[in-house]
This record gives sequence, structure tokens and C-alpha cells, in this order.
Amino acid sequence: MRNVRLAEVVCLVFCAATVIVSDAQTFKTLTSFDVTNGFWPTGGALVQGLDGEFYGMTNSGGAHKHGTAYKISPSGKLSTIHGFCSQAPHCSDGAFPYAGLLLATDGTFYGTTPEGGTNCAYDGCGVVFKVTPTGGLTTLYSFCPQFNCPDGAIPEAGLVQASNGNFYGTTASSGANDSCISGCGTIFEITSAGTLTTLYSFCSQANCADGYSPGAPLVQAANGKLYGTTSLGGINCVPNGCGTVFEITPAGNLTTLYRFCSQASCTDGSLPVAGLAQDTSGNFYGTTKSGGANNYGTVFEITQKGALTTLYTFCSQPNCADGEYPVAGLFQATDGNFYGTTQDGGAYGSGTVFEITPKGTLTTLYSFCSQLNCTDGQSPNAGLVQGTDGIFYGTTVSGGTSLCTLGCGTVFGLSIGLKPFVKTLPTSGKVGRRVAILGNSLSGASGVTFNGTAATFKVVSNTEITTTVPSGATTGAVEVTTPSGILKSNAAFHVVQ
Repeated sequence: MRNVRLAEVVCLVFCAATVIVSDAQTFKTLTSFDVTNGFWPTGGALVQGLDGEFYGMTNSGGAHKHGTAYKISPSGKLSTIHGFCSQAPHCSDGAFPYAGLLLATDGTFYGTTPEGGTNCAYDGCGVVFKVTPTGGLTTLYSFCPQFNCPDGAIPEAGLVQASNGNFYGTTASSGANDSCISGCGTIFEITSAGTLTTLYSFCSQANCADGYSPGAPLVQAANGKLYGTTSLGGINCVPNGCGTVFEITPAGNLTTLYRFCSQASCTDGSLPVAGLAQDTSGNFYGTTKSGGANNYGTVFEITQKGALTTLYTFCSQPNCADGEYPVAGLFQATDGNFYGTTQDGGAYGSGTVFEITPKGTLTTLYSFCSQLNCTDGQSPNAGLVQGTDGIFYGTTVSGGTSLCTLGCGTVFGLSIGLKPFVKTLPTSGKVGRRVAILGNSLSGASGVTFNGTAATFKVVSNTEITTTVPSGATTGAVEVTTPSGILKSNAAFHVVQ
């Protein structure tokens, strides 16, 4: 289990009372955790549900002290929907979640915990579960039912739902190969009914040239293939390797696209512990925790062919005002730029929120611990999500107003003036496919179009519309006409022929 280390959450300098936010930006701490409702929000980004609220998990705390799943409104009202380790034996519902939740096309959430389950001693080897917005949890799979765990163990990363409806994920340990201590990790496919297939076991190549210890979620590209990272392995570092970027087909054929530390002194970065984000051109953007010219991490771009460009090296500014150690992934917002967080650094040494253009121009938007006693939070280990109201939402693993030592963590919102939008679930489909549209103030909607082609629809709530892909639709933006104006989707909807 990757519990947060004390050294990673200590505020490095005394915190001033000045908030680093420009006139065009608004930062707000929505809630502070207090152990009873969880603490240490996990390394996965929040996800917005069909009800417009945000869902996430904490690594510890809650009624059973093994972490929680929670929801929080944009205004800051927090509710615990499940306390992990509520089921016997051995926390069969999971324990100590580290990743974020995934909103599936059926409207429920799917996730993993690195511990718990019915197998392995005491706290188990990890589970895959689904949970409803009201907290009904079902354990779909418990890892390591067989000797030596050929199916993997310790699933630290979240899941992705592919276009075939099944879910794909990784385990950070075990698998069919014994070249690593306790195994090297796996990639798996699992159905909504809980049938799991191990697609690939890492360290299948000499000296683990294919990488090992994948701890980040996968992403599916428009070509149907899945892409991800391993935090270790490759052939350039001794003895553990510096990590890789890989491609894998849904059938399990893996290709290593890049091995980090290929350049002298690892100026290309090392330890890519976060997942990838794909832009509209098909290229991927990601971060490395360390390496780069200053050894404080990088932002990189990589093509589907494996050509890597280092866009930015952290701690390039005096006193590392631009941040240090980006352990979370990036996401592309509606303005076309990418946004992320650093665990440390910034004006007060406690982490940052940053913006970076596709060409590599970085702007620090917020430095944590800018308020007295770090009540705004510190050490944002997870990435950000853009709500359909245009605002960014995220978490910090420590800080806040609670009485925990160093604080139990926070949920925050940061507005930079981006407009509301809608998003679709799923983001692709054939004519006739049912599609949910998420947004705000949708109750008065009078029209829905797919790249200009009108569709029939039903307003379910103020935050949800259901529709089907209309005949004649082509790939492009989905638009919803509301009394306050037209809301455009944040990404093109791909019409599958």
C-alpha cells in the first residue's frame, strides 16, 4: 500500500497569509477531512457523476479506518457513501484505496483497492469493485486466488472502460514472472460481471526491458489500443530501471514505446508514476516524478510511434517556484491547454497547480500553504478534473482546518474563468447508441445536436440528458441548446461506422 509518507506532506516553509491567485482566478477550499469522514484523499482525480456531484476516495479513516468512498457537491457538502473494510473476512470489500473512481456507462462507479479481498493474509491482495452513488458496493474480483498470484496483486491504479464495454486496469505486483521480488505486475481485463482475464505479465523480457510496476491508469486511444506507463523497468537505469511508456492491444500484445533515462543524466525524465492524457492530434502528454535537467521531474509529449519530447523540466525557476515532483497526471481542459499539480515546490514549498500549453509554456496558477496553517491544503498528490461548470476540482493529502497532525487533506476548487460545457458518456458509439449528456442547468434544454445533426432527447434532471446517436450523425461536437445559451461538448463525439 502506498500510504502517504510524512516527508511528503510536511510544509517546508512557514506559510504566509497571502493567497497566490490572480484577479481572474478564484481558489476555494470546499472541505477539510477530519478522520471520521476519511483522510489522505487518494492519488486519483475526482470524477463527476450524473448528478453533478464529485466522487472520490480517501486512503484511510472513516468508520472502519480503512478508507472511504465519498461524494462532494460543488458547494462543498461532503457525504461518505462507503467505509471500506466493512465486510468480513479480511476486508472483502477492499481496504486502503489509492486510486480514483471511474464513472461507467451504466451510471455506477468502478474502482480498485490495493488491499482487502478474500485472498492473502489479513488485509488481502486487493479487489475490483463497483459502487452506486448511494453506496451499494459489490466486490467483483479478489486478486491472488492462486498460488504465487499469476493474476497479479496490489491494483493501485484506477480503471478505464474501453469501447467494448469491458474494464482494463493494472496491478503493481505479482503476475506470471518471478524476475522481480513479489512479481512485476500485470495488465488485466474485467467484465462488469467480474470475469477477469490477465492480458500481460510484466518483466516478460530480459532485464525487464518491457518495464514493471505499473501504478497508473490506462487510456484508450481512438485506434482502440490502450496506452500506459510503468514506474520502473526498461534498460537504462541500474538496477531497477527508470520506467517505460507502452502500448497494448485489447488482445494483450504489448509494445514498449519508450524507456526513460535514454538521455544522459536522465534529462528526459524518470519514474513516470502517473498515467497519460491524449490530445486531439493523437499524441500523449504525461509527467515523470524525477529526472529532467534539475532532477525534479518533467512534462513530456510522446507520439503513438514513441517519439518523446521533453516539454518542461521542473525547478527551472528560483527556489523551485514552478513546483517539484509532479506525481499526478495531466488533463486537457476546454481551452486546449493541459493542467496538473506538483507534490512539492511552489512559493511556499507545499505544491502547486500549473497550466502548460501543448508547446511547453508553463504557468503556476496556485501555490499551496499560502494561507495561515496551510488551511488551503498542502501536497496535491492527485490530478485535477474540470467540472461541467468550467471549474477545476482537486484534492490535497494534508493541510486543511481539521485537528489532524499536519491536517487530513482537503477538496478544493479553482476557477480560471473557463465557461460551462457538456460532456458525453460514452465519447463514441454507433448510430442508435444510448448516450448520457452531463452538464449544468439542463432542465430547460430545447435541442441536442451531434455535429449539427438533431437528436431526440429526454431531460432526466438538471445535470443529465439522455439521447441516442441520430441517423446521419458524423464525428464532431455535441451541442445542447439551453435558455442561457448553447453548451458545447468538451471533446468530439466519435461516430463509429
